[in-house]
Amino acid sequence: MGEWLVLEGYDKNDLASFHLQLLTKTIDLKKYPLTRLVIEKNITNEEYKELFQLLHTINEEFEAQKEEGFLNFSPLLIHFAGMLNEKLNPDETIHALKQEGYFVELMEVFINLIVERE
Repeated sequence: MGEWLVLEGYDKNDLASFHLQLLTKTIDLKKYPLTRLVIEKNITNEEYKELFQLLHTINEEFEAQKEEGFLNFSPLLIHFAGMLNEKLNPDETIHALKQEGYFVELMEVFINLIVERE
């Protein structure tokens, strides 16, 4: 017989919270670092949408700058970090986005810029 999942810290009347905690026990969140961040940092649906709107806008600018021959994308990284929800760490979010396959080319450029600054 398997072990019981003991879940703590949920409101007994909050069925969604209980179910979410059960799911997080069964899913390998290491494979989904952005999803883990969203859950851990209590990112709301609206904040999640804002993140992807920001990413879409920055990615469009990135593509336009690449086409024009730009080589320095530091201002895009600075813009991303400045506009990112304060609940999220820019470096951690960038790595999580890349690992989950979102805006991979842009995230690789950002990661290279982060490594250069260290």
